[in-house]
Amino acid sequence: MPSLHYEYQVSGDDFTRAGEASSDIKNKLKQMGVSPSAVRKAAIAIYEGEINMVIHAGGGAISVEILPDQIAMELIDHGPGIADIGLAMQEGYSTAPDAVRSLGFGAGMGLPNMKKYSDEMTITSRVGEGTTVSMVVRFE
Repeated sequence: MPSLHYEYQVSGDDFTRAGEASSDIKNKLKQMGVSPSAVRKAAIAIYEGEINMVIHAGGGAISVEILPDQIAMELIDHGPGIADIGLAMQEGYSTAPDAVRSLGFGAGMGLPNMKKYSDEMTITSRVGEGTTVSMVVRFE
């Protein structure tokens, strides 16, 4: 299988379109015959990133590369950045506003779930400049 590359734009504050990238990748991986567990992990990891971009960063971009043995995902935003990554990684910690929480989002599980459902994850963030999250899910 050759390497495949996909790019997605995530609109800020648009919860109706959040999840389009993860849904598209999920369908592509299924069509390629990737194991259901790897498809699930990748879809959850990307979805959580999309929602974080919508809630916190005013949108962003997702770059996905599907290789024969793994999927590599890079999510880049130019939002406010994360001041304390360690704190942000704690389950239940959230800076989401009440309006977002009333929609059922912002429970503080985004970054922890991204870590849980990826085999590798790195976060780089600069306050006032944005955040980049890189994740890899290996195919079994």
